[in-house]
Amino acid sequence: MSLEKKMKVVVLGSTGSIGVQTLDVIDKHRDRFELLGIAARDEVSLMLEQARKYKPTVIAVGDASCYKEMKNSAATDAVVLSGLEGLCELAAWPAADIAVIAVSGAIGIKPTLSALKAGKRVALANKETLVAAGDIVMEQAQQYKSALIPVDSEHSAIFQCIKGEERYLKRIWLTASGGPFKDWEKKQLEGVTVERALQHPTWAMGPKITVDSATLMNKGLEVIEAHHLFGINYDRINVVVQRESIIHSLVEFLDGSFLGHLGSHDMRIPIQYALTYPQRLASSAAELDLTLLGALHFEAPDLLRFPALGLAFQAGQTGGTMPAVLNAANEVAVNKFLNREIGFTQIAILVEKVMEAHDLVSKPDLDCILRADTWARQRSQDLSKLLVRS
Repeated sequence: MSLEKKMKVVVLGSTGSIGVQTLDVIDKHRDRFELLGIAARDEVSLMLEQARKYKPTVIAVGDASCYKEMKNSAATDAVVLSGLEGLCELAAWPAADIAVIAVSGAIGIKPTLSALKAGKRVALANKETLVAAGDIVMEQAQQYKSALIPVDSEHSAIFQCIKGEERYLKRIWLTASGGPFKDWEKKQLEGVTVERALQHPTWAMGPKITVDSATLMNKGLEVIEAHHLFGINYDRINVVVQRESIIHSLVEFLDGSFLGHLGSHDMRIPIQYALTYPQRLASSAAELDLTLLGALHFEAPDLLRFPALGLAFQAGQTGGTMPAVLNAANEVAVNKFLNREIGFTQIAILVEKVMEAHDLVSKPDLDCILRADTWARQRSQDLSKLLVRS
């Protein structure tokens, strides 16, 4: 990608943590990037603020019921779209060069496919897209020769470390902070409160991904993503707890060499790299002073205390519709925990029960995957009623 001309960017999920930080990156490099379009589900007030500031050409609201309010309040000449169709249209907007997919949930799958089919560069920050439909997404990226650049700090780190040496790759090491409960005993975990679960030790994230980090499901979803992004078998993907969250992930090569990506805990670094690749620009992120680190610690994750990670490996190795079921069941379970309907340790229990009840489809098309997603959400709702909150 040449940076001699302004690159036009659409951001799906502009009101979320990744979306807001993407706008920060665009602000810092207004000579390089232009915000062409924004989208969110129903956060009309914040979207209107963003529209007034950036004057985008197109705005999309995922919740169609918000269309009228947005259309009447935008006070700009922007085209206003709505619903899933609107998100897909925005992702493939003809004048756009880059589509940042930062919406949360399985709703990100179809817009991602639309952007790839339209030949856009996709900066992907939506885990569910690759977890549920990784085979289809990667095939489409190859078919339309569209660049898919990961935004997750871990996958961005791996992407940067491999740098054309895929044929020498032996193993991927995904690092995890361990979350706020890495030193808690199993019995203690049963009493985890919502407030405590939302206190991540190093990263500032939305509530769903923060809880996923606490259960280690987030790392499990990243394992499935890494399998698809880098075409590597699950037995060559390792997870290691790196408490300081300074090493964002590592790759191991056949000759015994390890390459790791270090940096401060600031998502603007991988976001910006996804926009500027293969070039680099100055960043607003705090500089990392290696002399202040003191030490770096590594340890294996405990699958007995944090079974969600094992469930994700199991779903990925099973393949077919099982990863979509894992993801959908987890979304429902986390939401129920946040609403104080189930306990912290019951998140993984509910996911496992839904996986056990699923009739696997080994080679699903997209419609089949979406049906499995819908089934898993309903099954999770039903089974959650049988759980007694700890």
